[in-house]
Amino acid sequence: MEETYKDRTSLVKGAKDIAKEVKRQAVKKVNKAVDKAQDGYTQRSYSRFQDEEDDDGYYVQGRNYGAEANDDEGSSEATEGHDEEDEIYEGEYQGIPNTGQGKDGMVALGQPMRDEYKDRNELETERKADEEELAQQYELIIQECGHGRFQWALFFVLGMALMADGVEVFVVGFVLPSAETDMCIPNSGSGWLGNIVYLGMMVGAFFWGGLADKVGRRQSLLICMSVNGFFAFLSSFVQGYGFFLFCRLFSGFGIGGAVPTVFSYFSEVLAREKRGEHLSWLCMFWMIGGIYASAMAWAIIPHYGWSFSMGSAYQFHSWRVFVIVCALPCVSSVVALTFMPESPRFLLEVGKHDEAWMILKQIHDTNMRARGQPEKVFTVNRIKTPKQIDELIEIQSDTGTWYRRCFVRIRTELYGIWLTFMRCFNYPVKDNTIKLTAVWFTLSFGYYGLSVWFPDVIKHLQSDEYASRVKHFRNEEVSHFVFNFTLENQIHSNGEYINDRFVMMKFKSVTFEDSLFKNCVFEDVTSLNTYFRNCTFVNTTFYNTDLEQYKFVDSELINCTFFHIRTGCQISFDDDYSAYWIYFVNFLGTLAVLPGNIVSALLMDRIGRLTMLGGSMVLSGISCFFLWFGTSESMMIGMLCLYNGLTISAWNSLDVITVELYPTDRRATGFGFLNALCKAAAVLGNLIFGSLVGITKAIPILLASTLLVCGGLVGLRLPDTRTQVLM
Repeated sequence: MEETYKDRTSLVKGAKDIAKEVKRQAVKKVNKAVDKAQDGYTQRSYSRFQDEEDDDGYYVQGRNYGAEANDDEGSSEATEGHDEEDEIYEGEYQGIPNTGQGKDGMVALGQPMRDEYKDRNELETERKADEEELAQQYELIIQECGHGRFQWALFFVLGMALMADGVEVFVVGFVLPSAETDMCIPNSGSGWLGNIVYLGMMVGAFFWGGLADKVGRRQSLLICMSVNGFFAFLSSFVQGYGFFLFCRLFSGFGIGGAVPTVFSYFSEVLAREKRGEHLSWLCMFWMIGGIYASAMAWAIIPHYGWSFSMGSAYQFHSWRVFVIVCALPCVSSVVALTFMPESPRFLLEVGKHDEAWMILKQIHDTNMRARGQPEKVFTVNRIKTPKQIDELIEIQSDTGTWYRRCFVRIRTELYGIWLTFMRCFNYPVKDNTIKLTAVWFTLSFGYYGLSVWFPDVIKHLQSDEYASRVKHFRNEEVSHFVFNFTLENQIHSNGEYINDRFVMMKFKSVTFEDSLFKNCVFEDVTSLNTYFRNCTFVNTTFYNTDLEQYKFVDSELINCTFFHIRTGCQISFDDDYSAYWIYFVNFLGTLAVLPGNIVSALLMDRIGRLTMLGGSMVLSGISCFFLWFGTSESMMIGMLCLYNGLTISAWNSLDVITVELYPTDRRATGFGFLNALCKAAAVLGNLIFGSLVGITKAIPILLASTLLVCGGLVGLRLPDTRTQVLM
């Protein structure tokens, strides 16, 4: 009896072994069918791949339903029954294909070497091969998803973020004169406001670009735009100049991540034939931001009535209202971004296959419903994900407290960003990074340098003309007279004013030199750029005026009384033609890039990125020589519009090339580094060109034209990416 029982037990055990082997062979056949279809998916056209699917079987929920596979699998299940390996894949409830079946089968059969026993070079080689396969497959998937409602929705959401970046650049120039006057900023400190914003944008571009390659494009963009909106809004209420600089610094730090993250994000949902054109259309939002800032400045800042005060300590003038209005695009982009998904290409790069598949299906279904084809099924079931290489991180043992954990986390993220940045100088992108560095620096230095130089030259011409119309009054004697009108652009020397009254009047750019004021009254007087040099005041009363002590230069006050003196600097735009003129000039200069934007978008995929980049930069350099003939304000404005219209095509093509030359795992980092270099070149250009205003035209013209032409020639040496898939 025992022998019979043992024979039966051994027979059952043998049957189970045979059943398991049959099932493994069935899995092996399934894997071969999947690999065959995968190769056809990546190497042949997508339509041809669909034809082969119809012939050989079709994919549903990660399984290949061909005749032979089904027979074997059915016999396996009939023989074996339920096994632990037949557990339901938890993502199957959401319709997500199971990508782990083939891998388990291969391990059971061939027992390949585990990753922990491979060296890093082998792992990186495998990952590189996986990334190349993913690049081809992803391009075909995006083509199947189509271009439609989803891309256009994301286009406008990201466009608002790019618009906020354009607004941030123009806000500084528009509020600088008003902020200087409102906060009594001396000339020695006035340049800090413009440079501090660019400094924040430089650091922010590098940091947020690197973070976008670590945590995702959407997440990084949400955080950086929130930082920008918060500090931009806060800066409109602060009163001290130091705190105002602090707020604008962090506002620039936040908005610095917009450009590298936006272009990386949008490029990863575009097919190859749409990428150049639609990235160029996206660049138009930067121009719209400049137009919006110019229009709002024109409509708000000169209206001094748009202000209120809370005592003498808190003043809220119209330029602060303008700062709040300029934060609206940033707030709008943050709200809209909360409804958009993460970039599926980034999710695949970090191994999150299920999330990426669901987002790609969402893109496909959204576009198909918009086309009136809701019945069209998303046929992709398996997407290649690159091999994930774990980074070894050394964590100290004393990280029990929350702040130590935060410190370790921040240090780890920063170190990861630095490692990703250093990989931008590894083969095969090293040469491209060096060439792009040269092109970005030369274009930024020339563009931003001349962009600052143009308005300064125009203001210099205006000031020269204004100074040429100054009126001189010498040795005048005025007594028992009431001054109740505006005195403007005058110089009074060696005068005597006896028993005179200065009531309800304004001094604008008036200077009194070596003059005597005796028994005079100054009441309700407002002054702008007005000084009393080496004057004598005897028995004179000052009531409700803004004539503070610093306006009396080397003057003597004898038995004089002051009542209700208004402290602080006074802003006045009444009859101020120059304020409107600055906004109008910037408005025209920004509007002039519209033709260049349209041309670059329509021709980007026809004539190529390199031709447009090199040609635009060379033509911009040549146009600089026309500045020799700019002897009037109208001619300088015409030169500014021509220059801006030519350089915008170079900017658009450079943005497209930069996105396409970097692989996904370092795309935002490389773009952020180059954008940070752009802001550094802008600061350098502002300092050099600004110091030459009114001195000479030769150096700015020759320097800008030479750099632009050289940068354009270097740009022609970059590889052509028009026909390449996104790396």
